[in-house]
Amino acid sequence: MSDHLSSYEPKNAFSKWMDSRLPVMRMMHGQFVDFPTPRNLNYMWTFGGILTFMLMVQIVSGLVLSMHYQASDADAFNSVEAIRRDVNYGWLLRNIHAVGASMFFFAVYLHMARGLYYGSYKAPREILWILGVIIFLLMMATGFMGYALVWGQMSFWGVTVITNLFSAIPLVGGAITKWLWGGYSVSGVTLNRFFSLHFLLPFVITGVVMLHIWALHVVGQNNPTGLDIKTKSDSVPMLPFAIMKDAFALAMFVLIYAWFIFFVPNYLGDADNYIEANPLSTPPHIVPEWYFLPFYAILRSIPSKLGGVVMMFGSIALLAFLPWLDTSNVRSAKYRPKFKWFLWAFFFSVIALGYLGGKPAEGSYVIWSRVFTAYYFIFFLVIMPVLGLIEKPLKLPNSIMDAVLGGGGPMAGSAAAAAPEKR
Repeated sequence: MSDHLSSYEPKNAFSKWMDSRLPVMRMMHGQFVDFPTPRNLNYMWTFGGILTFMLMVQIVSGLVLSMHYQASDADAFNSVEAIRRDVNYGWLLRNIHAVGASMFFFAVYLHMARGLYYGSYKAPREILWILGVIIFLLMMATGFMGYALVWGQMSFWGVTVITNLFSAIPLVGGAITKWLWGGYSVSGVTLNRFFSLHFLLPFVITGVVMLHIWALHVVGQNNPTGLDIKTKSDSVPMLPFAIMKDAFALAMFVLIYAWFIFFVPNYLGDADNYIEANPLSTPPHIVPEWYFLPFYAILRSIPSKLGGVVMMFGSIALLAFLPWLDTSNVRSAKYRPKFKWFLWAFFFSVIALGYLGGKPAEGSYVIWSRVFTAYYFIFFLVIMPVLGLIEKPLKLPNSIMDAVLGGGGPMAGSAAAAAPEKR
């Protein structure tokens, strides 16, 4: 899709002079105005724009908060409370940033679920998908380090537990843990290191997001049918069609975001984090933020410490290999009835793991965690490769336009039934 011609025309002498030397406006117009967008995109395709917006919100709010934050074990907790109480609109900035982290992950999980359902990881979008997995990993690292900065009880002990996992890695584990801690235990030195990395990583994410968008505009957007744009009738210009749809979805998303900010800013947090960190008092039940819970459940479901670490990181690393694990030539699960049911079971398993990750590691909670962890890996390593070889997909439409008009595929029957009435 990068080879389409821009319709940009300079309007005045300065624009013509600029266009002949640095055609930035021509490039922007070609990529964000008349870029061909599949005409059948639904609202699940709006989360890319929502995530870009949330990244900007997190960076701007984080920059302002960093001007008032004190990265030391003696002052960190009190500085966060001082921001809420003494800084002008500090309560609003703090809520925007804290709730924003949860909304950011909520949007990215829906974005990834859409990619899985409609096969957005398949050729020629392998690099696009891998860049998305890298962004997800960077988000997790940034979110984890940001959670530590509150320096409350749950933050302190969450960091202690998670960073101590690296010590299970043979040969280098101890050295990695000491480097993260800056010593022999979690302390103010650890906090200072995490603050530096938490400040830096969003700019790294921004760079990878730019590569992600670039890769998207080279290969073009996927769509619910999984078919490529074949004719001009299959697509519409990005502006106004896709941009207006994105703007409407963003407005709805911001309303939900604002509701959390103004009415229930602490709903997604933990009450123990309003108690200052105490190395001598361990909370009875240590849990990370909700967006880490599925992977935390996988970690705890394995009786071996090293095995748990391998499985937890392996569950994320597997995502990067999806383009090669899925052997089907059909992209969209819409045309793969058997795969669709296994995929919905996978989504249920991830949600169940999130629930179980917030429960104590005992009794039936551990047993069910192992069941859903097993299905998580079986889905990727067994079901995807085998089902792609044996499943007979439904008939695909001839083009995107045919799918829109009901000419083939699952919608053909309803279109045929409606035809006599139209005549």
